[in-house]
Amino acid sequence: MTSEQPGQSGPQGVLPVPAWDAPDPSEPPGDPFGPGGWAVGNLGYAVDGLVAGATGLLVAEALDVAFTLGGWVSGNSSGRSPILAVGAAFVDLTPAWLKEWAVASFGTGDKAVLFAGMAIVLAVLFVAIGLVARTRHTLATALVGVLGVLALVAQLTRAGASPTDPIPLVGGLAVTLWMLPRLVARTAIEGPSRREALGLAGAAAGVALATAVRGSGGVIAANASASRAAAVPVPSGLPIPAAAGAEIGVGGVGPWAVSNADFYRIDTALTVPRLTAEAWSLRVWGEVEREVTLTWAQLVGKPLIQRYVTLACVSNEVGGHLVGNALWTGWPVRELLREAGAKAGADMVLSRSIDGWTAGTPLSALTDDRDALLAVAMNGVALPFEHGFPVRLVVPGLYGYVSATKWVTDLKVTRFADDMGYWTPRGWSALGPVKTASRIDVPRSGARLPAGRVAVAGVAWAMHRGIQAVQVQVDGGPWADARLATEPTVDSWRQWVFEWDAGPGSHVLTVRARDGAGEWQTAVQTTSDPDGATGHHSVTVAVAG
Repeated sequence: MTSEQPGQSGPQGVLPVPAWDAPDPSEPPGDPFGPGGWAVGNLGYAVDGLVAGATGLLVAEALDVAFTLGGWVSGNSSGRSPILAVGAAFVDLTPAWLKEWAVASFGTGDKAVLFAGMAIVLAVLFVAIGLVARTRHTLATALVGVLGVLALVAQLTRAGASPTDPIPLVGGLAVTLWMLPRLVARTAIEGPSRREALGLAGAAAGVALATAVRGSGGVIAANASASRAAAVPVPSGLPIPAAAGAEIGVGGVGPWAVSNADFYRIDTALTVPRLTAEAWSLRVWGEVEREVTLTWAQLVGKPLIQRYVTLACVSNEVGGHLVGNALWTGWPVRELLREAGAKAGADMVLSRSIDGWTAGTPLSALTDDRDALLAVAMNGVALPFEHGFPVRLVVPGLYGYVSATKWVTDLKVTRFADDMGYWTPRGWSALGPVKTASRIDVPRSGARLPAGRVAVAGVAWAMHRGIQAVQVQVDGGPWADARLATEPTVDSWRQWVFEWDAGPGSHVLTVRARDGAGEWQTAVQTTSDPDGATGHHSVTVAVAG
């Protein structure tokens, strides 16, 4: 038995593992980025860390995909993927100010930015681990273990986590811990090689492919797509509410009813849950006289109704576009709660999504005369997966964070004193009624206009109160009435137009609205945290001389 020293070939060409914990006294002199400098000398070790980490992630993601493709799991699979579990944990821990910044800066692209940020952070960590592994193998192993423990905690604390969720993570960690010392040992003898670079590219591409396959393919996704295609949630002959005159007829103003493809999407789901209608059920429990379980077949067999309802995100800033109107088909929630029989003292319903997200909705908003719906269709077709197929909540007059639960599977009748929805402990208001707001859609801020008659137009909303009047102000002058389109329902936004005789120069146009209760929207400017932004929307335009 012979012992091998670093730099020597082992028996039959086997590469030895160096004495990892011995300090390396050599520091190359001169330019650190020049020939033989520190940066060049350590490049191979940095790539080693990246290759070992990326390969481990690839194995974990591939195992997750294998579980999905094999049909060995059901429902939402975000708990088994280390990437998705850590990403979801980050979203859960995100403070209100950071969420507001992300939505304001990236809109519905916030999830793509999150994934890009995670990739950068992981790359930096794996590079650091590779550099540490050059001389401190025990420390490098410990750092990999710390990352694994953090991912494990993220997995097991997800809603609906199971003891088998960490299997892909453990497999990936084992591969990383096996590869890292062998790659570093080879680099210590041979120096940086093209082999590691190719391995890194392959592993990174594999992770991307595995993520794409999980999101768009597999048995679960295929079954869900087939289920949605077969769903007929809108009975033949179901009347559509009248909407004549709701369009003001001005180019550039968004449609009164927004298409499914253009409707805004804000939620915490990093991957869209793919459920089948046949497997879906809704449990009503808590402070009720009797528990009720509702299946898809029972729900679509109920006397469904169709209602136009405008939904708004609490993160919508003044003049923003995180708001939209659509035709929703569903069964009034009040009918289901009547079957369950809420007990005296209950004042809140905690709704839960399949991915664990919750919203606390005032019981009164689900049982009064507004048509809060268990919605099964959007604009005449089954709900898109992104908007909650097979069933979601639609509640007029409340911001989405306290009402618009997608992929809903659970309604707990409770009290605000005992339970809180997802965003309330993160600093947001427990209630969340939609505030009166208005927006100028045309002309856009910064537009250059010809002198003469100009149509200033947009939308205003105060769901479940309606819009009584809209006024426009030019350069801080007197307010002037705008012409309103018809208002088919007080639960939807209302279009408006103001004919302006534009003179040369730079001008500031401002809009305000009055709700059905006679209250003008406030001019006080506030951000959306904690219960919705306020203030008047203004645009600045230039009129040619």
